[in-house]
Order: sequence, then structure tokens, then C-alpha cells
Amino acid sequence: MPARKTTETPGNDRPATISDVARLAGVSAGTVSKALNGRGTLRTETRRRVLAAAEQLGFQPNRAAVALNSGRTYTVGMITTDTIGRFSIPLLMGAEDALGAGEMSVFLCDARDDRIREQYYLRTLLSRRVDGIIVTGRRTQSRPPIGTGLPIPVVYAFISSTDPGDCSVVPDEEGGSHKAIDHLLAVGRRRIAHITGPEHHHSAAVRAAAAASRLEASGLHLARAPLFGEWSEAWGRQAARILLTTATDFDAVFCGSDQIARGVADALRAAGRRVPDDVALVGFDNWDVMALACQPPLTSVDMELEKLGRHAAGLLLAAINGAPSPGPHIHPCRLVVRDSTSG
Repeated sequence: MPARKTTETPGNDRPATISDVARLAGVSAGTVSKALNGRGTLRTETRRRVLAAAEQLGFQPNRAAVALNSGRTYTVGMITTDTIGRFSIPLLMGAEDALGAGEMSVFLCDARDDRIREQYYLRTLLSRRVDGIIVTGRRTQSRPPIGTGLPIPVVYAFISSTDPGDCSVVPDEEGGSHKAIDHLLAVGRRRIAHITGPEHHHSAAVRAAAAASRLEASGLHLARAPLFGEWSEAWGRQAARILLTTATDFDAVFCGSDQIARGVADALRAAGRRVPDDVALVGFDNWDVMALACQPPLTSVDMELEKLGRHAAGLLLAAINGAPSPGPHIHPCRLVVRDSTSG
């Protein structure tokens, strides 16, 4: 049933009130409050009619009053250790997309890998009575819980908590590596090398192990043991020279990051090896600054961080509304194919 037309709408000289919305929708003010705040049990038709009336009147609820009535502040904190924002900014954008639909605001706090600063921000957010907190960082390995016995829900995004009961949303790095190897096999490559970051780094270890196991499942092996080093173009160039000077027989390189892959591409080109004709090349992260500037443009595994942020925010909203989902949640990766494997 569409919202009823009425002449009792506010004039141009004053903003619409909840009573105006109730009159236009043909319901009580209490029903309007429930519909706008997502509380109570209402028929879908009634909720839609209230929302349509509110939109027609341009009604803006008083957030201070809503907070007093519901016990919520409609704010969420995000604490990150990713100082350059490479991972936290896409996560923040995704979280804001999900939370913005509920007119919730996000406070971003940069802890800078400092435990004291992190605890300061935690206390500050709790004092502001935020409804929940998202914790993130620049590495995917697990970390100790930010706190115990907290009065509000916490969701870990991109990173995970060492407490298996905490809600964590992490990228499926193993699955992403499998997709990279499957793609290289599908384009006819059989002698695949792997160059990645520091051996002690969680992502480097996971991606290397996944690449080796996927090849072994196909009856193949890496062209040589994985080359562990740094997350940099300089290391990519150095590692590619190692492959070339040790006479390693390879027709593809799967790299643990786009920065490494771009360095590999430079070294291969300098050595007269054509990409992808002689050597197919795949990166990881789908960082457009690197992937699109690579020559040729780089095929890469995308962790879809904005979607991961939306996923984490959705789980946080559900927990705030009394429906938590404890434990790890694995978020799939996507392979973006470009000229470095399909020229």
C-alpha cells in the first residue's frame, strides 16, 4: 500500500517531524520510530510505507534522541596498525558502505603498531560509547585480542584474533594462490617459479605453501624452491636474476606481491625475456598502482578488501543487534587476468 497523500505536510518554514511521517504513512509515531530504528516486529509493507513517507518528507531523525531512546550512539570505531593505509583504507571504505546504510559513523584510529597507543584508543572509543569496534592491520597473521570482557562487539578484519571465539574475517590467501596456479596451468605453463616476501611473514609462507601443494596435486613441482626475500620491486629484480643466472628452467613466475612481480617484469625485459610469450607472470594483491603500471599490465590475485570490509561491518552490525557469529570467516579472493598471462 503506498503512502497516503495528505495536505497535513509541514510547510517550507520547518523541518518534518516524526508526527508528520506518522500522519503521511497512516501509522502511529511509535511505529515510525520502530521502522526507522530497525526495532520491533513490523510487517514489511508497513516498514516500507514508513520509509517512503520519511523520504518524501525529507525527514531527518534526531540522532541524539535516537541514541537516548535506543541506548546506541550509531558510531563504530576502527583501530588499525596499517600506518600507510594500503589495506585499512579499502577496508574502511567497504565498512562505511555497509554502515552508512544504517546511518552509522566510523572513527578511524591509527595505533601505529604501538600497544600503548592501541589501548589508549580502545579506552577512548569505549568512553565515547561506540556500538562496536573493527580491528585491522597490515598483516594477515593472528594477533592477541585487543581486550577481554569488552562490553561491545569486536570484529577483526584482514587480521584474525588468536582467540578462536572472536569473530575474524580474513582473506582466503590459500585459495587465491590456488587460483593463480590453476590459471597458469590453464594457459599451458608447467615450469612455475615462486618469488615472495620474508619467510617468517605469514602471507609469504601461506602463499608459497599453497602454490607448491597445488602443483603437487597436478603431478608437478615448483621449478625450484621458493625464493623468499622482501616485499619490494628491488627484490623482484634480484630474484629474477637469480632464476636467470642459475639456469632455472621456468616458463612462469607466480609472485607473492605485485611489487615483487613488477620488479620481475623489469628484470625479464632487461634480459630479453618476453612477458607473457616466454614467461607468464602473476602477482598478488591487485594493487592498481603496481598492476596497471607493470609492463605489460599484471595478472593478479585480488583480496577484494572493500568487500571484506563490508563483510566485517555486516557481521559487526549483526552482533550489535544481538546475533553474533563467533570464529573465523574466510573471505574469497578473485583472480584478475591481464596481459602478463594472456598476451
